[in-house]
This record gives sequence, structure tokens and C-alpha cells, in this order.
Amino acid sequence: MLGSPPPDRRHMSTSAPSPFSNPAATWNRRFEGDTYVFGTEPNAWLREHADVWRPGQRVLCVADGEGRNSVWLARQGLAVDAFDLAEAGVAKARRLAAQQGAHVNYAVADCDSLAWPQGVYDGVAAIFVQFADPALRARLFANIQRCLKPGGVLLLQGYTPKQLEYKTGGPPIASHLYTQDMLREAFAQMEIVELREYEADVAEGSGHSGRSALIGMVARRR
Repeated sequence: MLGSPPPDRRHMSTSAPSPFSNPAATWNRRFEGDTYVFGTEPNAWLREHADVWRPGQRVLCVADGEGRNSVWLARQGLAVDAFDLAEAGVAKARRLAAQQGAHVNYAVADCDSLAWPQGVYDGVAAIFVQFADPALRARLFANIQRCLKPGGVLLLQGYTPKQLEYKTGGPPIASHLYTQDMLREAFAQMEIVELREYEADVAEGSGHSGRSALIGMVARRR
């Protein structure tokens, strides 16, 4: 089970530029209402690579938002934990799971205050977790690696700096975006199975819509 945040849990970052200076409030506002901002279908990179995991294996969805990825993974037969700092997003994720008959263990927590289990997951899904500034990202990536079992697999999707030209999703902050060199350095202790920059037309609700500059990674803990 995921640990719950302490009563005085910290925000994800206290120094990030707007709109990330108060991320919980920002994401709660964005997730309020009945519309699923990023849709209810799973991310394409995740869907195309999820066969790295077998039914019954345990997977963590990081900053899962409104639940589209965690619910889909649970419907594939995986045992799924997921968390997000936005209570509004987690409430919608729980609603989506109930509608689709999926069981997911959800927690409301941010990346720093989560009581990360160590060496328990067969997989981690980190899809567009680009709210993180470089300092938070380093802590997050370290926790992701530690929570995986030996042989556990990380599926990661993000935007590259070229996304600043497209403006079809993601933060307008260059330091939050991913490059191959940055990911190779951050995950140097893992076996990188696939790492690819590419462009594609993305249709994930109103939040990610249009031509996009993407990067995808599959990495295995040694």
C-alpha cells in the first residue's frame, strides 16, 4: 500500500515559476468539473509498451491525475497503485475506476511526501510528469528507481524542448522538459531498453492536443 502524506505535507516545489508555485491549487482548479482534461483513454506510449508487464504484477502510476492510465492498466490485470497531489484529480480517478470496474489503490500525495515503498514494484508508469523542476525531478527519479524491484521496468513519456514551439501541451518552461542526454544521465544505473525522440499527433483530451515533440523511454532496473 502507498503511504499517506503527513498532515503538513509539502508542495511539490516551493520555488518553481508560476503556475507551479502552488501546484496543488493549480491542479485542483484544472481538474474541477466533470470533463476529463486529458481524456479517459491511456497514453499511447504506455499502451504500446505495457506488454513488458504480466497480469498480476504490481505497478505504480506516478502523478496519475484523473486516472486514465491507472484504470487502463488495472483492466489489463495488473495490481495498480497510483497517486496524485490533486484531490480533485484523485476523486475523478476513483470515479472512472468504479465506472470501468477496475480496482486501483489511490492516494492523495505529492512526490516528496509520499512514503515511497522500496524495491516492491514490477513497474512504474511516469507519463508527462513535467511539473517537476530539476531539483524535484532528481528526487522523483531517484525514488522511482528505488521503488522498483531488480528487473522492474519503467515506462516514461515526456515532452522535449521542441514542444515549446508546438504549444500543444506541457509546461512552457524549458528546464522541465526532457532530452535523451538528461534521461541517460538520470537513469545511468538502469538498463535503457528503448529511448526515442519523435513527433506525433496527440489527442489526449483538451490538455494534450495536436502535433507534439515527444520522448519515450523503457528502462529496466538492474
